[in-house]
Amino acid sequence: MSNTAPVIDFASVLASTVHDMKNSLCMLIQSTELIQQERQQLSDSAQDELARLNYEANRLNSNLLQLLSLYRFERNQLPVQIDEHYLPDITEEVLLKNQFYTEQRKLQIALEQSAELYWFFDYDLIVNLLNDAVANALRYCNSRIMLRISQQQQKLVIEVHDDGPGFPTFMLNSDSLDMNTPDLANNHTGLGIFFAKLIAGAHTNKGERGTVNLTNGGELGGGVFRLTLP
Repeated sequence: MSNTAPVIDFASVLASTVHDMKNSLCMLIQSTELIQQERQQLSDSAQDELARLNYEANRLNSNLLQLLSLYRFERNQLPVQIDEHYLPDITEEVLLKNQFYTEQRKLQIALEQSAELYWFFDYDLIVNLLNDAVANALRYCNSRIMLRISQQQQKLVIEVHDDGPGFPTFMLNSDSLDMNTPDLANNHTGLGIFFAKLIAGAHTNKGERGTVNLTNGGELGGGVFRLTLP
């Protein structure tokens, strides 16, 4: 009888667990969306708590999606399905995901985009990336964010501006994919930006890669998330 301990691939176990957690979270999100339809029967405080619950559940679901994508990328198993997509479809989906929280918190989202803009990218990856950027802006803004989508110098440029305190210094100064310097005291792990840069870089065209840049200032004086796709 062998006393050798079994070899455990912790990354695979974690990925499997994350997948199960995502399934449970999706059921939770569906439940909150059903309750939203009856929110007029709830008190103001209960509606606030429901909006916060829905926001946090969606945010956690996004984080789990990012972890699964990172796992697949590490094993060269991250599928990137490039096809032509209509940008207003992307923004409509993202705004709908965040509508209840936005309305309940009385936040404003301004939208600037061309009505006839199409581009080639992976729909699911870019929707998740953009939704995370918008959710982050809603989390840290004072009252307003702006989503701007345009074509500049034959590239697609997507920007999310907010009127909050801006990005922390360690995130602004990081030009590389870095998860080793999180600002845990202020709930800035850097996972979302790490994922965004990874996904942007997976989109290539004519020898150019997509990029993600963070700055402070912008139209509303807070943080500016900028995604550029070739």
